[in-house]
Amino acid sequence: MLGKTKTSNNINMKKEWIEKGYVDEQVDASLDLKKEIRQLCKEKDAIILAHYYTVGDIQDIADFVGDSLALARKAAETDAKVMVMCGVHFMAETCKLLSPDKTVLCPDLTAGCSLADSCKAEDLKKFKDEHPGYQVISYVNTTAAVKALTDVVVTSGNAKKVVDKLPEGDNYIFGPDYNLGSYINEVTGRKMLLWNGGCHVHERFSVAAIAKLKEEHPDAIVMAHLECKGPVIAAAEIVGSTATMLDYAKQNPTKEFIVATEAGILHEMQRSCPDAKFYPVPPEVSEGGLGCSCNECQYMKLNTLEKIYNTLKYEWPSVEVDQEVAKDAVKPILRMLEIIQKTK
Repeated sequence: MLGKTKTSNNINMKKEWIEKGYVDEQVDASLDLKKEIRQLCKEKDAIILAHYYTVGDIQDIADFVGDSLALARKAAETDAKVMVMCGVHFMAETCKLLSPDKTVLCPDLTAGCSLADSCKAEDLKKFKDEHPGYQVISYVNTTAAVKALTDVVVTSGNAKKVVDKLPEGDNYIFGPDYNLGSYINEVTGRKMLLWNGGCHVHERFSVAAIAKLKEEHPDAIVMAHLECKGPVIAAAEIVGSTATMLDYAKQNPTKEFIVATEAGILHEMQRSCPDAKFYPVPPEVSEGGLGCSCNECQYMKLNTLEKIYNTLKYEWPSVEVDQEVAKDAVKPILRMLEIIQKTK
């Protein structure tokens, strides 16, 4: 018989749940999961936050869908007792940092982030020690431990605005996304030291794939996320965060778009702009490899309706952040929000 432990809310937690990082319980196939999830939210005073990169079914049942900045703001504002963060683990940590008294649930603890993984706290600390006097600007796609070593956090949607407000005479380390940092250096004239990290999704886009789609759809507007490589950014007409691209599409709803970011955003784009046409840029594949028509984040897709149902039912997995880490990690997030508020 498998051993069990008790959670704080006295729900039995099986050993295999802990090993797998999610509640592995069979869900009755006859259930209307969307309806059941909404009912559980009502009973438990819970809201569902979903990133644009999750699957469409999850976005459809969410109380709020957005990019990293919008989700962070929502986490800070909500009165709900429970938040279910449908995204990746660092997003759930950010929710907990901003709402320490709330219960933050993460449907699958193994939903990590290749970008966050590219910058370990111990490595950043060593790099800081090697560059005394440098302040750290961290992309939101980082762990709480990295944020605790950070002076100010940024998102792809506000990085330029935040950096523009920082003193020009100071020295900065920007990480972990090299592509985003390189772009911000270019548009601001700064010379920040860049951490050499990247997103496994956005690194796979190529100019060749964009050129092929542009040849097939010559009137389409090319949009690219700032985590893409420099040549891809240069080939795009609209560059920015997922929210930036979505807003542009809404303002031009009858046009055609070539989209270089994670394919999950297409759900909201198509919902918001039913008369527009969107063409996802396929990932670059190695010679002899099997290609696919879109580029997806394997971690975001670990979120499923079944896991959301179970995480609400059993109120696990919940995300906690060490109090000493949290004390320092929340400061750069609040500083970001304060700077953005002043730029409005």
